[in-house]
Amino acid sequence: MSLTGPYDPDNIFAKILRGEIPAVKVWEDDHVLAFMDVFPQSEGHVLVISKTSQARNLLEVELEVLTRLTAAVHRTARAVDRALTPDGLSIMQFNGEAGGQTVFHLHVHIIPRWADRPMKGHGHAPMAEAANLRPIAERIAAALDPG
Repeated sequence: MSLTGPYDPDNIFAKILRGEIPAVKVWEDDHVLAFMDVFPQSEGHVLVISKTSQARNLLEVELEVLTRLTAAVHRTARAVDRALTPDGLSIMQFNGEAGGQTVFHLHVHIIPRWADRPMKGHGHAPMAEAANLRPIAERIAAALDPG
């Protein structure tokens, strides 16, 4: 998929937002949803998406949506840091297939990093069980700043 084109209402994140596919939620409000990546590149890998926009990528997003999304990424990343105490964090956002994007609904990855643990490749990590993701999501949720 290129950087331009129609939004696919049947992409996996749209299905998660409609409740058609389960997700291990960290937190949500009227505008954003933060949930665990089921193909985690590292323990505690969280995705943050807009609930209100059909932007496929950063180039299409409405400025007010981007503002809310960025604030949600900041809030979530701080909670990941407090809950899991990684050595670092990778915050990633991909645009277009050639740019590494695999789901064409704007989203941001928050990936905890440890010096002694290699990060799995984007799109190459094995699928995690929801039962293993829930306790991590709960730890991160408990570490959120009041919102």
